[in-house]
Amino acid sequence: MAKREGIGYFARFGVTERWIAEALAEALSRGADHADVFFQHRVSTSLALQDGAVNRAFQGVSLGVGVRAVKGDQQGYGFTEDLSPEALRECARTAAAIADGPARPGPQAFHVSPRPARYPVQRPWSQVRPEERLPLLSALNERAFAADPRMVKVSVSLSDGEGAILVADSQGRIVEDDQPMTTLALSCVAEQGGRRETGGYNVAGRAGFEFYGPDRLDRLVHRAVERTLLLFEAVPAPVGEMPVVLAAGSSGILLHEAIGHGMEADFNRKNTSIYADRIGKPVARPFVSIVDDATVPGARGAINVDDEGNAAGRTVLVENGVLATYLHDAISARHYGVVPTGNGRRESYQHAPLPRMRATYMLPGPHRHDEIVASVKRGLYCDHFQNGQVNIGAGDFTFYVKSGWLIEDGKRTRPVKDVNIIGNGPRVLEQVDMVGDDLVVDEGGWTCGKDGQSVPVSQGMPTVRVASLTVGGQGKG
Repeated sequence: MAKREGIGYFARFGVTERWIAEALAEALSRGADHADVFFQHRVSTSLALQDGAVNRAFQGVSLGVGVRAVKGDQQGYGFTEDLSPEALRECARTAAAIADGPARPGPQAFHVSPRPARYPVQRPWSQVRPEERLPLLSALNERAFAADPRMVKVSVSLSDGEGAILVADSQGRIVEDDQPMTTLALSCVAEQGGRRETGGYNVAGRAGFEFYGPDRLDRLVHRAVERTLLLFEAVPAPVGEMPVVLAAGSSGILLHEAIGHGMEADFNRKNTSIYADRIGKPVARPFVSIVDDATVPGARGAINVDDEGNAAGRTVLVENGVLATYLHDAISARHYGVVPTGNGRRESYQHAPLPRMRATYMLPGPHRHDEIVASVKRGLYCDHFQNGQVNIGAGDFTFYVKSGWLIEDGKRTRPVKDVNIIGNGPRVLEQVDMVGDDLVVDEGGWTCGKDGQSVPVSQGMPTVRVASLTVGGQGKG
């Protein structure tokens, strides 16, 4: 067996291919079909200022390994922070209990799986001193206060981290991946005539300190301040059924939550998704195509390989209106007899992988932004989504829109705020009747939750018109 051939990063912790092979053999000792090990190390730092004073500063370190055994559609899992060979074998014995049959042989040698480099780092976070982080935050704080005399409170926070994963499996594959991440957020509170409004903006990516260049910092301050002050002009939105235009960029949250989750293969394998019998069938108009993409350079949702060691590429979910495939991890891929799409993701070594999204967005369409807005006699333009609730099985959703605009006689007129959008994801997809040519993959720090696990994702949209949606708010119909 090649000595540490596939182990670079984790050699510093004493991990060897021999230990991994022994753990895999133990995981297969009771007849599992497949086994894998997942090592993870991460060092994260968080620093926050409120009104110019540091109110949070900490650093965290996570190191551990999980061992999985798979039998059919079932999986056993064990994890530990102890990287000794004894602890690895004990985790493997725990995972192996899912099966009950004759032992299968483990790998006799490992081969290194190639991977791309989608997030090169110029200034690793381990080389960035605290005295470099603090001036960055202080300058943003001062710029936000100076932007408008109505600013009464400013909060700014920086989170960053770096580390690596190692995945090895019973087929003899082994791969490591260094994984940086950073998020910078600015929140503002402004006061006018005794009334206060809150707004903000954040940016995130898989990058080092170089991510925060002048253009990105200018955009962060401008949009945080602009979003906050605009709320003083906002009026209640009308209520009822009406055309809704989704702005390019962060409106992709609706696509992610109301539609994307329903295309994750585990929900379809268990027949709980409305898309369970729709492969090869029309789900939208011919100019609608949706992808889930791990290849967007430096994006928060980008990955080189998934957390099962599978190649992570670009998966076309809806092609010219037809549902083409689901998002697969290894278990669902075996169930459907297809190749994994590189969507097996997990929050940490303490969790088994699930089919999860990466960067999900709708491809550009044939319409122009101005053409789409001009087509609406009376409706709503949704600009800044914050959160929502979704019934993944049926696709019913409610989303909260922090801010947007009225559309009257084909023009954006007055800003609105505090709006609820209510609908059904599959029906909304069918009612998308115009798609713009202005795709924006949002740069925000989005996090997706599922089955108690959170993973970083990206999302995006071109400008899109939905023929009819239910709008709820404090206005009149």
